[in-house]
Amino acid sequence: MKGFTQLSLAALASYASATAINAHKRDTPLSVVITASGNSEVKVAVTNNGESALNLLSTGTFLDEVNPVEKVTVYSKSGSTQVPFEGIKLQILTSGLSMDDFVALGAGETKEITVEAAALHTLDDGGDFDVFAKGLVPFAEAGSTELAGTLDYESNKLTLAVDGAVAATVHQALTKRTVVGSSCTGTRLSTVRTALSNCARLANAAASAATAGTKLDTYFKSTSSSTRSTVAARLRAVASDCSGTGRATTTNCNDPYGGCSSNVLAYTVPSQNFIAYCPLFFNELPALTSTCHGQDQATTVLHEETHAPGVYSPGTDDFAYGYSASTRLSASQALLNADSYALYANAINLNC
Repeated sequence: MKGFTQLSLAALASYASATAINAHKRDTPLSVVITASGNSEVKVAVTNNGESALNLLSTGTFLDEVNPVEKVTVYSKSGSTQVPFEGIKLQILTSGLSMDDFVALGAGETKEITVEAAALHTLDDGGDFDVFAKGLVPFAEAGSTELAGTLDYESNKLTLAVDGAVAATVHQALTKRTVVGSSCTGTRLSTVRTALSNCARLANAAASAATAGTKLDTYFKSTSSSTRSTVAARLRAVASDCSGTGRATTTNCNDPYGGCSSNVLAYTVPSQNFIAYCPLFFNELPALTSTCHGQDQATTVLHEETHAPGVYSPGTDDFAYGYSASTRLSASQALLNADSYALYANAINLNC
C-alpha cells in the first residue's frame, strides 16, 4: 500500500452509485472545478456560490489537508474500470468537533486543493484516466461546530493522459507503511473484545428489526422489501465479522497509517479490510451508551465494519455524521452511509 502523504476525498464508489445520488440531488451552493496541473496531479477548486457563509467539515472530507481520505474518483478506459482507492475512511467524535475541524467559506470564496491522483491510486500502466469529485460534505452553520446537514458537490469530469512511468515514480517515492508493534494488548485488547461482542449483539438485533421494517422509515427513508433485505444483510454480515464467525477484517490498536489525528475515533483501510482504533476510542467513549443517538465503542466498531467491502460489498461511505444530518439523506444515500447503520443499531438497542 502507498504511504498516505497526499489528500483524497469522499466520492461515490462507482458511476452507478453516483447516479443514485443524482436522482435525489438538492440545490447546492457549492461548485467544484477540476483542472490538470501535472502528469497525474489536479487542482480542485471549491466555490461557495451561495449568499451566506458556510462552515464545511474538513476532517475526513475533501477539504482534509491532514488525513488520506478519498478526494477524487479515478476511472480508466473511458469510465469502464474504476481504479481502486488505497486510502482510509475516518470516523470522528461528533461531540468534540472544534473550529479546526472545519473550513469557513464565505459567500463567493473559493478553496483550492492540489491532489496527486497517483499517490493513492495505482496509475502505473498509464493511459487515459477520467478523474472527478462527487458526493456529499457535512456542514455546520457559520460559526458553529454542530453538524446540521450535508451539501452535494459535483465536479466536471477531467481526462488525464498519464505517463505510467512517471506515475510509478510518484507511487514508489511514497513511504510504504507496515503494521508494526504489539497491536491490541492488555486493557485495549479486553476493550476491543467487549466492543466486538457488543457490536455482534447490536447488529444481530438490528438485522432482525430491519427484516420486520422497524424504524426503517426514520433511518433509511423506506420500508420496501429491497431496503429491508439490504439493511438486514449488511447488519448480519457485520454481526458475523464482529463475532469472529466469518472474520474478514484485521483489527489494530496502533496507528500504522497515521490516521489518528484530532477527533478521529477509528479508521478503515477498505482496500485492506483493515480497521484501526485510535486513543480517542479508548479514552472518550463508553462501551455502550444509554443515550439515543450517542456514540459508544460498540457502534463505532459497527460503523467501521460497514466500511469494509470484505464484510459486505460495496462498503459504505461517510456522507453524513450524527442523527440530524444522517436522517436528512435520501433512501439511496442512507443505504451507503456508515453512520446510518450505527444510529439504527443504537435506536433498536435503546428503543429510541
